[in-house]
Amino acid sequence: MSVSKRIAMAAAATALLATTACITDPNTGEKRISKAAIGGALGAVGGYFAGDLIGGKHDRTEKIVGAGIGAIAGGAAGAYMDKQEQELRRKTAGTGVEVERNGNELVLNMPSGVTFATNSYTVQPQFQTTLNEVAQTLAAYPSTYIDIYGHTDSTGGDAINIPLSRNRAQAVANYLSQRGVNPARMATQGFGSSQPVADNNTEAGKQANRRVEIRIVPVENTNV
Repeated sequence: MSVSKRIAMAAAATALLATTACITDPNTGEKRISKAAIGGALGAVGGYFAGDLIGGKHDRTEKIVGAGIGAIAGGAAGAYMDKQEQELRRKTAGTGVEVERNGNELVLNMPSGVTFATNSYTVQPQFQTTLNEVAQTLAAYPSTYIDIYGHTDSTGGDAINIPLSRNRAQAVANYLSQRGVNPARMATQGFGSSQPVADNNTEAGKQANRRVEIRIVPVENTNV
């Protein structure tokens, strides 16, 4: 199946799921669509987004081992990710950043309204305090892979959106690296406008689609 067909099928499944996949934010009590549930639908349809790590788990694991990062002992990954999730939720509460849990994986959704100005990949000064807190937590829990995904809305074509999404993902990775997160743990990818989570026909939907996502996956001893 072609990538374009898988994306089209995933988008249809996401639209259907969005009508029912609601969760309650434990910090605010607000009900909203669960992007973790949407990610699960995308993986079930084509495995395009929620599949392997960027660059493949084998190559990434070699880099992790080469950097001297230890794996999590069998059965301990859940508790390790529980603690990290709690800390990330506490440090990002009220900032606009969403923390989602899917099994032992975490996804941080960072909308462009708090991260980047329009058509820019420079991290906005008002977001740096929050990103500092995220970096501190990621550095304190080193036994994880970190994938950073950049996304845009549908305005403009791929010639603009794909490089912009890549640059936004890399800008976040660079910022985290400068604040103590080992670069060997991180990989980046830009999807342009191909992975929308909202309707690009509305301004609110476009703003939701302009985002960076950080996927955090435990390094378990079964993978090393």
